Amino acid sequence: MFKKGKVPHTYVIVFSIILISAMLTWIIPSGKYVKETKLVNGTEKQTVTYYLEKDIPATYELKVKSQPQTWQIFSALFKGFVKQSNIIAFILIIGGAFWIMNQSKAIDVAIFTFLRFVRKLEHNAFMRTIGVDNMVIVLVMIMFSLFGAIFGMSEETIAFTIILIPLAISMGYDSIVGVCMVYVGAHLGFAGAILNPFTIGIAQGLAEIPLFSGIEFRIVCWFLINIVGIIFVLRYAHKVKRNPTSSSMYEEDDYWRKKELNENEEIVYYTPKISWFVYAGVFAALIAFSWFYPVTTLKVGLSSFKFNVLPVLTVIFGIAGFFSLRKSVHYFILLLLTYTIVFLIVGVMGYDWYVMEIAALFLALGISSGLAINKSANDIAKLFLEGVNDISSAAIIVGLAGGIIVVLENGGVIDSILFGLSKSMRDFGDIASVSTMYVIQTVINLVIPSGSAKAAITMPIMAPFSDLIGISRQATVMAFQFGDGFTNMITPTSGVLIGVLGVARIPYQKWLKWVWPLILILFFLGILMLIPTVTMKLNGF
Repeated sequence: MFKKGKVPHTYVIVFSIILISAMLTWIIPSGKYVKETKLVNGTEKQTVTYYLEKDIPATYELKVKSQPQTWQIFSALFKGFVKQSNIIAFILIIGGAFWIMNQSKAIDVAIFTFLRFVRKLEHNAFMRTIGVDNMVIVLVMIMFSLFGAIFGMSEETIAFTIILIPLAISMGYDSIVGVCMVYVGAHLGFAGAILNPFTIGIAQGLAEIPLFSGIEFRIVCWFLINIVGIIFVLRYAHKVKRNPTSSSMYEEDDYWRKKELNENEEIVYYTPKISWFVYAGVFAALIAFSWFYPVTTLKVGLSSFKFNVLPVLTVIFGIAGFFSLRKSVHYFILLLLTYTIVFLIVGVMGYDWYVMEIAALFLALGISSGLAINKSANDIAKLFLEGVNDISSAAIIVGLAGGIIVVLENGGVIDSILFGLSKSMRDFGDIASVSTMYVIQTVINLVIPSGSAKAAITMPIMAPFSDLIGISRQATVMAFQFGDGFTNMITPTSGVLIGVLGVARIPYQKWLKWVWPLILILFFLGILMLIPTVTMKLNGF
């Protein structure tokens, strides 16, 4: 299958993992965790019991009947596309929308303007000492890390990757640095999970401990994780800046360099009449939304506050849109992009938006941008299809990766793997037990990348078990948190990771080679951060 000395294609790697997963369904016996209601001291409580296929109650027999996978590896590819259809559609729509917007050269104008601003800062002695480029990388990574830590940003990073990679290339870096600024930054925060409702919120709720308790220690962990991650990225960025050919992505990044703005290229600044109609239409839509949703309840963890977000944003758009069009349509489209990002954040925090709503938002951005630069409906449709075609390989790999989970689920071995791992920690001490929990969660994350799904499966088992061995349930949640966070940046079953790499045009094998030292460092950092949870008296533990 593999030629000696030749790195296999990403599609080949994913299909090989599907084959290995199918083999496991022949080796590992099928089993299932079953929720049951039992009386404990006169009170009904939900318990989780593991059954092998041979002793499963009749009620659950069909759910765990052994089904070794053979020809199903091919149907799993189809089912993988169905399973990941939301992310696939999200990627295609984002790609089409950005292709339309890029025709305006608004992003080029923004990058060119930003680089000129950075060069001016370099004249300042202090800024030259700390490095302006270093400051840009740090600030962008911290921003996305906060997004990941507070509201669990993950899928949204696919859209931001398209914006940040051209910036990284223009600053003299490579596509890996661009992915780090967005995806790695967000997932460092995701692992820190200060108030992440999708991991900490669900895990603590299932563990029956106060929601978002222990936040003080998690903030410390978030700082440590980000310091380590950002230093690692800065060291690599400095290496690439000094010698661009040292990047493993140097040849592949030629795609991005060809799209990069030539500073000698003259950009014609103009404002078509139709762009004023687009401005009026968007302004009217914002006024309508402000009328129907005058007050927005923004949720941050368990806290929430009400604010007239939409009316305020509408007034600002009315003023900024007018002056941007007076200058050029490029600045108006950049304003539309800014508002798309702002509304993404407001939608996620205030209205529980997910990929469907965000995709619709970016589609509206693409169509509005096309109309603003005086493109006809047919032209916009053609540009959208060109963008879809350009990014289709990223969408395809997401569907293929979804087949891995399908094979393991249909083979009935996921719960068996979990049960086998949990048995390994019955006779350990406190530090060894919590470390083993962490290892188990890390291994499970390689096959179940969804934090909320993994919490639902593991916490009802791990939380009561931690009581038996004398470990705080909060420590168990922390083991889950770190085990869920770090390996998100490496697991091939993650639709988000595969989607980001596809958009960035980074082959999985090259990403794996680059990121594994960082994952190893963060993994051992996780063990060190878990030790205080069982050896010290911490608030909430």
